[in-house]
This record gives sequence, structure tokens and C-alpha cells, in this order.
Amino acid sequence: MTSRKKAIINLLTREWLLFGSLAGLIISSLFLKGVPRITKADIDILFLLFSLFVTVKGLENSGFIKNVALRLEGKSLVALKLTLVTFFASMIFTNDAALVVVVPITLGLKFKNTEALVILESLAANAGSAMTPFGNPQNLYIYWYYNIQPLTFFAAIAPFSIVFLIILILCALYLSDRQHHSKTDSEGIFFGKRGLFYMAANLVVILTILKVLPLAAAMVLVLFILVFDPKCFKIDYGLLLTMLCFLGISENMKAIFQSIIEHSDHIFLLSSLSSQVISNVPAALLFAKFTSNWKALLWGTNVGGFGGLIGSLANLIAYKIYISSQEDVNVTAFTRKFVVANYVFFTVGIMLFYLFKPYLY
Repeated sequence: MTSRKKAIINLLTREWLLFGSLAGLIISSLFLKGVPRITKADIDILFLLFSLFVTVKGLENSGFIKNVALRLEGKSLVALKLTLVTFFASMIFTNDAALVVVVPITLGLKFKNTEALVILESLAANAGSAMTPFGNPQNLYIYWYYNIQPLTFFAAIAPFSIVFLIILILCALYLSDRQHHSKTDSEGIFFGKRGLFYMAANLVVILTILKVLPLAAAMVLVLFILVFDPKCFKIDYGLLLTMLCFLGISENMKAIFQSIIEHSDHIFLLSSLSSQVISNVPAALLFAKFTSNWKALLWGTNVGGFGGLIGSLANLIAYKIYISSQEDVNVTAFTRKFVVANYVFFTVGIMLFYLFKPYLY
């Protein structure tokens, strides 16, 4: 196989969701004989997601997130600490960014059962990021699209994250009693002015998402970073383009079907199950056009983040980091454990929705 063919295969493998969404946009547009309408609200959402990616990249580049993780490292309960770091970091810095930082740290600690901890961290990232409007892309979209109040949003999804946090703590305590790690020197670690700046920048974007600050605040911030630190613009543009494509697809699908699915059971199950096929971010973009029942959609797409590898991009990140960094890894065995653990959480998530449904409505 030539290097060009390998490069094409690698590109298709890495950006399969982007190419799939682009194909779906083209096919649905040809069917309707017209291009979809992208609204100003859609562009605002994409810009806020872009701004969040930029500030999180700044935090990564400054070493801020890594330093936070290393400061919490110690001789005991390391699995619990890293799981909690992943859970709470994903609430603020997004699930993708939390895993990009924490998983490599975990691999460097030489646990006896590293793969179990990596799986636990991927589950923690999905569970923790569900708690905030800015923890993952689908939450940001749902929060902004439906114009939800912060406390209303937190109240709707809190049972999901809190119950899974308890489960994760129990699992991490079980691992902590059975693992050892090599001590990492975390003395003398400091955050630095750059890290503090991007922490403040991330807060500005968060306040903009929560509509405490105007959209212009994030615009000025992004322009400032572009001038003084352009390296922060090396972000996942494929995800942004994918979301743009699915905004168009969802608008096309709305025009094709012209019906609203109002039943909470239907929208919950459809969004959670479709996430297993198209990932939870596109599922949120698609079904938002069909329903006003944002609570069922919020739960469905976050439950859908568990399950298969493509349920959430965070799953793929944790999986790919572990597979690519381990020379003697048994890919089949790890994949089986990863998927089984995720589907256990997926099943629990479905049960939690029906358990807390009276509370939600």
C-alpha cells in the first residue's frame, strides 16, 4: 500500500463523521432541490463552541490542566483522584479536553490495570460533562437553542450526573485498592500567568454561554488571542464543520418530515439510540428541530454518549489514545471491556431516565 493510500485511509478513518455528515447534507439537499437555511442563532452556537475550543487549547498549551491533575496525584487513592479530576474537569473544560490530558498522565503512572482506569475515565468524562451547558457540544447546543435558564438546566440533568458520580466513586475505590503507580514528581508545579489568563478567558466564554456577558465579549477575546497567541487556533475544525453539516441536515429533515415528536419517551429513546449510530452531538442537532421537549433530548443525547465507541467523540479519544500508546495491547480484549462497560452505563442511564421522569416533568 502506497503512502498516499495510507494517508487517505487514515484521513477517512479519522474524519469519517465529517465525511458522512457532508454526504448526508448533499443527499438531503438534492432531495429537496435546495440548500438549507442556517440561522443567526446557529452561527452564534458554532462561534461559542469555537471560542470554547480556543480557550481550552490555551489551557492545554499552558500546562494548566495537566498541573491540576498532577497536583492531585499522591500515593493513595490515585484511581479515585484521577476519576474525579476527569469528572469535574470535563464539566468546565469539556470532556474531550479532560481526556486528552488525564489519559496520557494515567498511562505514565504504570498501573497494574491501566485499561480499567482509562475506561473509567472515559465514563467519568461523559457523566461529568453532562452537568453543565458547556461540558460538551450537544449540551451547549441544547442550552442555547432552547434558551434555557442555568438553574433549570442544572436541575434537569443533575440526577444523571450525581448518580453516575456515586457509581464512579465506588468503581474507583475498588480500583484504588488494587493498583500501584510509580511516583511522579509534582513538587514545584505552578500554574503560571499564561495558565491563569486562559482560565479567565475560559470563564469569559462560559459566562457568554450562560448569557451573563454579551456575545461581543467572546468575539473580542478571540480576536485578542488570534493576535497574541495564534497557536491556540490549532483546534478540531473537523468537529465544527461536522456540526455545521448537521445543522443543515437537521433543517432539511425538518422540511422533509414536517412533524414534531412531542412524546418524551419517543424523543429520549430515539436520541439515545441514534447516538449509537451517528454520535450524540449530531443526534442533538438533528432531533432539536423535531421537538420542544429539551429535557428528554438532553437526557437522551447524554445517555447516548455511553454505549458504542461512536456514541461520543470522547469515547473515541480515550480509546485511540490508549490503543496507540500501548505496544503490547490486546486490542480485542480492551475493545470488548470498553464497550461492555459503556453499555452497562448506557443501560443504567435509560433506567435512570424512567426513574426520574416524574421529577423531570
